[in-house]
Order: sequence, then structure tokens, then C-alpha cells
Amino acid sequence: MGGDYAPREIVAGAVAAAPEVHGKILLIGRRDAIEAVHPGAMPQQIEIVEASEVVEMDDEPVSAVRRKKNSSLVMGATLVKNGEADAFISAGNTGAVTAAAHLLWKTIPNIARPAIATVIPSRTGCFVLLDSGATVDAEPHHLYEFAIMGSVYAESVLRIKSPRIGLLNIGEEPTKGNALTKATYKLLQGMPNFVGNVEGKYVFDGGVDVVVCDAFVGNVLLKTAQGLGAFVIEMFRDSAPKHFIARLPLLLLKRGINRMRKRMDYAEYGGAPLLGVDGICFICHGHSNAKAIKNAIILAQRGHDMHLVSKIIEQAARTKTGEQFGA
Repeated sequence: MGGDYAPREIVAGAVAAAPEVHGKILLIGRRDAIEAVHPGAMPQQIEIVEASEVVEMDDEPVSAVRRKKNSSLVMGATLVKNGEADAFISAGNTGAVTAAAHLLWKTIPNIARPAIATVIPSRTGCFVLLDSGATVDAEPHHLYEFAIMGSVYAESVLRIKSPRIGLLNIGEEPTKGNALTKATYKLLQGMPNFVGNVEGKYVFDGGVDVVVCDAFVGNVLLKTAQGLGAFVIEMFRDSAPKHFIARLPLLLLKRGINRMRKRMDYAEYGGAPLLGVDGICFICHGHSNAKAIKNAIILAQRGHDMHLVSKIIEQAARTKTGEQFGA
């Protein structure tokens, strides 16, 4: 029931994903609202779970989780906690989703704070940005843990071999930055795939696969990138010289614009996993359409199949005991 276009786009995304999943998809929410947007028979893989309450976008996260026990959001997290579901996906209140997973599942051993890992397109493919929304006031050891989790996610789910880790900073030199980044740099030096500091203007060049920062900085970068992407497309369409556009075949122009839009479209990457909690949780954009929901379901299934949580637990334990990262 969460998201700007719920439940219509959520249901449509689940229906589209159904043929590509090997388990059941549980649609948690008000049955009458769900059936109203999909009056026909549901695919056999889809089951509706009645939830009478809804966590609204402006609800205070922790309070909403504690008060609205029968909401689709809290019931989804509870099903995973009780072993009745393998993953939880929501396009609803991000703070409430994070709070529900954190309060009901807890963090995994050797991980103190969760992080939202957002996939962003780059010149050569993509990179994982974390944290992009969960832990605003982070300490150096939190960012070190984010690097561990981001590396595991990039390698196991996104299939990036030996992901390169960069620390988002205002300069490339080890001495640059504030107290947080300077201390974090010293911790990350022990990771063989750490490539050093990376400035914001270089994160899109393809030189790093995992970009680490606190949630305040990460969310600003994410929102700026989203806004800039839309602005560039509109600027190209509105400001390109008319004689230049006139010389381009219409089909070629459309293909170019569509290719740009696809590379910058959040729906291509579905949702962002909340890493560090004891379960698989994907948080989708509030504007998520059916395509985004479908891709989030497929990514969540891949995370489950690749034993994402177990791999993070294993790697966190290795680094805790001083073993070589990635050994």
C-alpha cells in the first residue's frame, strides 16, 4: 500500500514479475483496493494477505511501526521475521521501512548500523552508493562496515568481480576531508580493493564500483544526480540548435534520448537494498512504477538465492577477527 501510485503500480509490477520468480509473491494490503486495480484472476504465484492499516508517507517512522501493527509495511517485515517470507519490498515511507526492519529483525553480528545501497549508472556500467538514506550520523567504523556490505552486494547480486571501493571526499589526497573521512580512510586502507578517495565529479567515470559515505552526503548526491539527469535530458531537447536537430533522422534522435533516459531511470535498478539487517529488504522510490517494482522483486529473489545476508555475516566476521578482506 506504500508509494505514490499504490496499489495500482505495485500490483502491476508483481503481476509482471510473477512468471520470472520461482516462489510466491505476497501482496500485503487492503484486499478490496488490490482487487479493484486488478479485477481479473491473479497469477497462481500471487497471494493477497489482508492488512487493514496503511503507514502514510508523512507518518513519524518509529511511532508508525509501533502503532500500526496491522499495516502492510509492518506485516511485511513481520512475515520475514517469522520465516513466512524470504524478502520484503516496499515503496512506502523509507524511514518506516528502515525502522521496521531495524526494530523487528535487528542488525546482523558485527554490523552496528544499516545502510541503503543505491545503484547509480556510470560511464562504464554502474556503481553502488551507500549509505544513501539510513544512517545520517555515521562514525568511521560504520563507514568501514558499509564498505564491507557494499562490496558483498556488488559482487554477489550485481555480479561485479572484485569491486573497487572508493571513499567519497572533497579531494583525492589521504589528508583531505573532515575528521570522519580522514579516520575512515585509515580503516579502509586495509582492504585490498580500496582505491582511495573519490571526488563527486569522478564517481560517474567508472573508476569505482562501491562509493562509501554517510547517509546525509549520500542522499544529497543521489537526489542531485536524479535531478541533474532529468535536467540534462530536458536541456538537450529544448536547447539543441534547431538546425542540428533538423539534420538528425527523427528515429536516431528518439533512440538517443531514450537511451539517455533508460541509463538514468531508477526503475531499471528496481529498488535499493537495506543492508546490515538480518533479512532481505528492498526499498523502492516513492514514484515507483510497475517496471521498478518488477525489477525490485527480481533483485530481491537474486539476493535470497545468492545468500546475501549470510555472505555479509561471514565477511563481517572475517574482518572482525582480522582475517584478510575477501579471503
